[in-house]
Amino acid sequence: MEKAKILSDLIEKKGISRRAFAEAAGIPATTLQSMLTRGVGRASIDSVIKVCKGLGITIDQLEKMAAGETEEFETIAAHKEGEEWTVEELETIKKFKEFVRSQREQDKNHQG
Repeated sequence: MEKAKILSDLIEKKGISRRAFAEAAGIPATTLQSMLTRGVGRASIDSVIKVCKGLGITIDQLEKMAAGETEEFETIAAHKEGEEWTVEELETIKKFKEFVRSQREQDKNHQG
């Protein structure tokens, strides 16, 4: 998926206007609009960092989402039920899910 589309969707999920998000992130609304229409690759790294920080994600996570590798992250974030999870908390949740899966596999192996 295209990075600009991912950012646009994540901003939309926040439930605020692009202008309000840009202001909160510390960049001009025109810079955000340009990033979302012309592409993230044409934006300054400082602007990309500010947008990612405003969304509570890292640039690495954006890269992984664009590569289709972080469906879990998006799913967890979508089901936060009004709570504000930090990136670290989401990572802890992800690790816990991996632990539970490994326990399930061990249980299967011991039963078989």
